[in-house]
Amino acid sequence: MTPAQLGHLAMLLFSLLVAGSFALGALVANEIAPLALNAVRFWIAAAVIGVAVFLTTGLPAGAAKAPWRYIVLAGFFTTYFVLMFEGLKTAPPVSAAAVFTLTPILSAGFGWLILRQVLTPRMGLALAIGAAGAVWVIFRADLQAILQFRVGQGEVIYFWGCVAHAIYTPLVRKLNRGEPAIVFTFGVLLAGAVMLTFIGWRDLQSTDWGNLPALVWITILYTAIFASAATFVLLQFATLRLPSAKVMAYTYLTPSWVIVWTLLLGSTAPPALVLAGVGLTVIALILLLKNEQD
Repeated sequence: MTPAQLGHLAMLLFSLLVAGSFALGALVANEIAPLALNAVRFWIAAAVIGVAVFLTTGLPAGAAKAPWRYIVLAGFFTTYFVLMFEGLKTAPPVSAAAVFTLTPILSAGFGWLILRQVLTPRMGLALAIGAAGAVWVIFRADLQAILQFRVGQGEVIYFWGCVAHAIYTPLVRKLNRGEPAIVFTFGVLLAGAVMLTFIGWRDLQSTDWGNLPALVWITILYTAIFASAATFVLLQFATLRLPSAKVMAYTYLTPSWVIVWTLLLGSTAPPALVLAGVGLTVIALILLLKNEQD
């Protein structure tokens, strides 16, 4: 497989793993403070990736140079995760996943500002179709709600997290100095764990860890290992091989994967009108990736 094809495969797996965090996160968002949950998940993810680093590449001599890079990137990504769980307190998982699909168009804008990556007309059309589908799902297929801009508080909170995510994507390529993806990931995770522990210390102390429901611990472990450690590596691996807008195009699959996850977890499918918006996001992905050579 070419480097670009490997990047596409990484993002396909990324979208599946991310979708699980929406479905599980919505079930436990009101059981634990977002800062406490994310602090623990970042420490677990950092430990997992740290072991992987020492068993594979080791820490290159230059990896510790300019540590401010890890702090900057961790600032954006921890913001994304905390606001995601804050938003899931009230936003349905499919609706939140639809907000996530606005990330590609945001990422394209920041990709131009940071890396001067040019958006082709076809990519622009695809992003517009995907955004339209996302808006349709976010507003629960209610035309009056769209016209009056009646959007839920959870969706608004999570949107600002997605802005942080969209900035993070091109910054990875901008700030990477040749470090392997797994090493760079370890640096970001470690910086994020320290940052979240410091900011969320009060929430960590006030959480009754011994009496948390089992599902909370399952969510923490899943988000730490699969939705943090694994997706960090996958995202950075793909970002170094594909344009930012194309990397984030795979977020268009997230609402579809979330529906699969929620059905497996016992929830019902969204109404057919809402599913039409999900269909638009899939069309956007196909349009973005059709006949791509890079």
